[in-house]
Amino acid sequence: MSVIPFDQPGIGGFLHRPDNAADRGLVLTHGAGGNCRAPLLIAAAEAFCAEGLVVLRCDLPFRQRRPTGPPSPSTAAADREGLRIAVEAMRGLAPGPIFLGGQSYGGRQATMLAADEPEIASALLLFSYPLHPPGKSDRLRTEHFPRLCVPAVFVHGTRDPFGSIVEMRSAVTLIRAPTELIPIADAGHDLKRGRFDLKPVVAELLAPDER
Repeated sequence: MSVIPFDQPGIGGFLHRPDNAADRGLVLTHGAGGNCRAPLLIAAAEAFCAEGLVVLRCDLPFRQRRPTGPPSPSTAAADREGLRIAVEAMRGLAPGPIFLGGQSYGGRQATMLAADEPEIASALLLFSYPLHPPGKSDRLRTEHFPRLCVPAVFVHGTRDPFGSIVEMRSAVTLIRAPTELIPIADAGHDLKRGRFDLKPVVAELLAPDER
């Protein structure tokens, strides 16, 4: 496995390449307070690359513009466009299925992009989907879920203040595609910074659509 900086117009991040030729690819992005160097993304990239995927960890456009600070609702569309550009770049690196995933805010933008463009990815990987702001369970971020027709794997901590496992199980029933929810015991929103067994996550995302 090799890891190299990846810098193309509109894209900044790191590319993980397996030792052998790969036909599948995964694009991963970060949450509102982080960047593509987040420990969870590094751990996930290494786990998927070990299974033969090319993996791109990329910074969203808001993070490319400034090193710290949260995204603005007014630039969310630009962040989704950045993900679309990253997926297109991955298509030039891996001729087979392309998967798209993200942590928290990045995962939410991935789902919104897939709701608008179902062909963008073969499946979605969502780490710590921010179902609602902490303490505000009435403000669900699921308005686009009924338009999702792409298989999705949700990885969620049992102590995540952005949504309980019970709330997540209810929310994913809105999606018109196969879904899987993988709880991580005693984990908060940071999912133990990737220090948990990622093998079941890899197996579930790469499994045939028989969920």
